Amino acid sequence: MQPPPKKLLDQVRDAIRLKHYAYRTEETYVQWIRRYILFHNKRHPKEMGKAEIEAFLTHLAVEGQVAASTQNQALSALLFLYREVLNLDMMGIDAVRAKRPQYVPTVMTKQEALAVIHLCDGVYQLIVKLLYGSGLRLIEGLRLRVKDVDFAQQQILVRDGKGSKSRVTMLPSSVAVELRDHLVGVQRQHQRDLSRGFGAVPLPFALERKYPNADREWLWQYVFPASQVAKDPRNGLMCRHHLHESGVQKAVKQAARGAKLTKRIGCHTFRHSFATHLLESGYDIRTIQELLGHRDVKTTMIYTHVLNRGGKGVRSPLDD
Repeated sequence: MQPPPKKLLDQVRDAIRLKHYAYRTEETYVQWIRRYILFHNKRHPKEMGKAEIEAFLTHLAVEGQVAASTQNQALSALLFLYREVLNLDMMGIDAVRAKRPQYVPTVMTKQEALAVIHLCDGVYQLIVKLLYGSGLRLIEGLRLRVKDVDFAQQQILVRDGKGSKSRVTMLPSSVAVELRDHLVGVQRQHQRDLSRGFGAVPLPFALERKYPNADREWLWQYVFPASQVAKDPRNGLMCRHHLHESGVQKAVKQAARGAKLTKRIGCHTFRHSFATHLLESGYDIRTIQELLGHRDVKTTMIYTHVLNRGGKGVRSPLDD
């Protein structure tokens, strides 16, 4: 007797895992596909095509008033569904597109950045120091594993960053000693987990099958582990994941309020400030591009616009 066919969303999950996409991407794609199906009164996507996709995307832009990046995310999820799961070509989608705003990132002065860092506590302060000192995205910092930190060469290897790209960035010498002390405590916690029969961490891709015991080895542990052991949503095993983003985000917002800054400050502001301050110090933009992991130097060039704010660097006649 043949087993019943898998449900569509389970097929989507299998296809995403086959492509080694991140778990957050998996959850996001599944959510958009579910919304697409519900929008069309639970019709099966096989019965729908370009017209239904365009109607859904237009609805998001016109009635939902979503940002351009959100609409693009929904489109990517639906194209993945049709291309990778249903084996159907859906090129040439013509929908009302959300307008992409001209974006200039918020940047702190060095004094403002240090003030916010000073008002963060404990492990959150250490994480924010790395965001500012190494130019990491928040999720990149939280996903760091012990083996990714090279104290001898004072560098950090960021694995599978945005776009599944890896890169090397600096480890600030002012943070190295504090990070070493932090890892001593993390290692003690790991030893306690092992003695209780735990101590595993989720491994990327199929490494848990290739190296059955690697998930309990010290080198694979997260630099910033969660406070509690929890069930891995993909394999159901009890693991110690990394800290959740929300804790760091709340700490930064609270610290920014305490510093009485009038700018809108978030975790990503430290990455923007890292790039801008390097430019101010005279570093080459190609070097900064590599440190940030940008695919195109045009993305990095936005920080030159930040430097030129105030009439593109032109001196006001009022100041003469």
